Amino acid sequence: MASISISSFGSTSRSLCSKSLPAKPLVVLLRVSARRPTLSSSSSSPSSLRVRIALRCPSPRVRSSTVRASVKVPAGIRPGGSVETDKLPSDVRNRAMEAVDYYGGRVTMGDVASKAGLKLNEAERALQALAADTGGFLEVSDEGDVLYAFPKDYRSKLAAKSFRMKVEPLLDKAKAAAAYLIRVSFGTALIASIILVYTTIIVLISSSRSDSEDNRGRRGRSYDSGFTVLFRPTDLFWYWDMNYYRRQQIRTDSGNRGMNFVESVFSFVFGDGDPNQGLEEERWKLIGQYISSNGGVVAAEEIAPYLDVPSIEETQDDESFMLPVLLQFQGYPEVDDQGNILYRFPSLQRTASSQRIGRKEYVGKKWTEWVNGVEKYFEEKKWLFSKTGASERAMVIGLGALNLFGVIVLGSMLKEISLTPGGLVSFVSQLFPLLQIYAASFFTIPLFRWFLLLKTNSDIEKRNRARKQRAEILDLPDPSLRKKLLSARDMAQKTVISSDRIVYSTEKDFVDQDYESKDWDKRFRELDRSD
Repeated sequence: MASISISSFGSTSRSLCSKSLPAKPLVVLLRVSARRPTLSSSSSSPSSLRVRIALRCPSPRVRSSTVRASVKVPAGIRPGGSVETDKLPSDVRNRAMEAVDYYGGRVTMGDVASKAGLKLNEAERALQALAADTGGFLEVSDEGDVLYAFPKDYRSKLAAKSFRMKVEPLLDKAKAAAAYLIRVSFGTALIASIILVYTTIIVLISSSRSDSEDNRGRRGRSYDSGFTVLFRPTDLFWYWDMNYYRRQQIRTDSGNRGMNFVESVFSFVFGDGDPNQGLEEERWKLIGQYISSNGGVVAAEEIAPYLDVPSIEETQDDESFMLPVLLQFQGYPEVDDQGNILYRFPSLQRTASSQRIGRKEYVGKKWTEWVNGVEKYFEEKKWLFSKTGASERAMVIGLGALNLFGVIVLGSMLKEISLTPGGLVSFVSQLFPLLQIYAASFFTIPLFRWFLLLKTNSDIEKRNRARKQRAEILDLPDPSLRKKLLSARDMAQKTVISSDRIVYSTEKDFVDQDYESKDWDKRFRELDRSD
């Protein structure tokens, strides 16, 4: 029977580890070596088996304050279950996928958060859902960082699995069609109102003249014009344009703001929508990319040009505007050797992309020419009263005034007559309250909107001026600010997690993976030589 002997090498292991073992569990490796009997030995002589136990010691590298992504995947995100991506908001899913594509399908949580402008918990949730639905896998580095790797065809896999992604394009088209139908209907209503009002006026005047001699003894007059109203919805289809928003964007980019009449009516009354729609997402993208490209350590003065900050005269030393940024990207303040307050974002310091960080020479004068590929400051667009041209606007105002005058005249005429059921006059009298509301709101709404835009644009201009002022300070910083910016660059740290630093991957079975085999073989050879 073979005997097993366990040899202790406590002194050797202590020589490998210069400090005491940490409290967390260590990786224990077993190395078994059997001594085969020599030719001269008897076949019945026992063979000995030596078992060596090697304790993996922590790396002596300098530890930094970093946020470790958890390897634990929530129970709801498991392959084979429901489509987890369908539970995400559409914009979060799309922005996360754009970030994954940008980095080539291998990303960290910080990569997606900075590129897409998402909160870290949103980025983590999106990555976990995408990995579960597309056959992606997780990689763990030697320092415990988690990376998400996706196959090249992950979009097609997700599209084939997700019913929501198949329906969303149809819903978007339906929403665009409904929005354009509303624009067309409001402009068409002006034409229909003018036709109905003035046709009724003409009918009343002509009927009054023809019946004046026969009905002089009557106190009131009744009218039956004999006209019938025939309205077909298909009459509006000649206005139809499913590519309205695309054409508007092309016109805006090319500087041509011309639009047809029915579009001009809606634009004059209600405007053309928020010019800053989606700009908040762009703001967080700019901030995330700036922090990430500068090594995850920035000064408040560098982020101020992207936030809604007061002017320097009002609050010069107040840095409370950094709180939303700290919450968005899970950062914290840190004091340097000179007593300056800087802000570190550990998750944005870990990346799977080899992107260079800001260097010292990009502080001050060259900041105006190159800010790590990010815009100098965040600028809001002012609201326009209407994108209609001068001629279209004059036509809309003229027809609106004509309609209002006709409604006033028709209202006075309807008060003096008695109506019989049926006919055009009876039909118009029933619609007359709606015609009055339409005619009055045609000028009331734009007037109210004009005063509101004055206040809104004044606030936008004030915020833009404050952000531009903060950006100009970085163009020519004073000595104290320059030292602060240089200190931030010195404290910057960018860790690129390459494939050779991966110690575990869910792509392979656990038993098939070799943890730092070369390093452990080297240690065992050293142990053998020491024996």
